[in-house]
This record gives sequence, structure tokens and C-alpha cells, in this order.
Amino acid sequence: MIKRVKLTTVWVNDQAAAYDFYVNKLGFEVKSDITMPDGYRWLEVKPVGAETTLGITKAGGDENGKAGLFTNIILDTDDIVATYEDLKAKGVEFVDVPSKQPWGWWATLKDLDGNIFGVGQIEE
Repeated sequence: MIKRVKLTTVWVNDQAAAYDFYVNKLGFEVKSDITMPDGYRWLEVKPVGAETTLGITKAGGDENGKAGLFTNIILDTDDIVATYEDLKAKGVEFVDVPSKQPWGWWATLKDLDGNIFGVGQIEE
């Protein structure tokens, strides 16, 4: 039986710059950062306390390995306005600022490679 999503991939052009963005700006923690003997870097980060990780992977040439697209990854927050203000102050670029929707709040942010993430807050 499948119990959870373990990992999803985010394609980036520069893993060192992406490390700085995800860890130092978004506040994610590093789950794994290993350089293989062939030079391949395996980098996994996650929001503090989360189970699902993001594999921060160097973009390749095929269509499944391109940076700069909507990731279909939605980040959850309990206070989207405060999160927006905090991240904006750290230099994170937002495509859409927080706005009230029929189901809750929504915004989108971009990483350094133009990968776009949804940011949501469900109203209870």
C-alpha cells in the first residue's frame, strides 16, 4: 500500500545557488547532500518537519529535465501573508502576490531558475 510521496524533483541549473535559495531563503532543511564518485550531486531538501523531500537536480537536455517551468508543487502555509512578507524581505520573487480565492489564499513564487511553486493557505 502506498502511504506517502517521498520525493519529487526540481530541475535547476546551479545546485550550489539552489542550495542557498532553498536552505537560506525558504528555510528548508537538508536531508541529503552527497557527491558521488562520478561527480553527480544528490541533494534533497524539505520544509522543516515535512516528510516529502525535493530532489534539487541539475537540469539535463531532455524535456523532463528542464528548469524554469511550473513545478506542480504546492507549498502549504498557515499564514500566507506573513510568509510572503518574510520571503519577499529575503529577496524571493513572487509571480503572484497572496490573494483571497473561494477556497483559501493563493500565491506563486519563483526560484533562481524560474521554477514556479504554488503557495497556499486553506481557510478552515
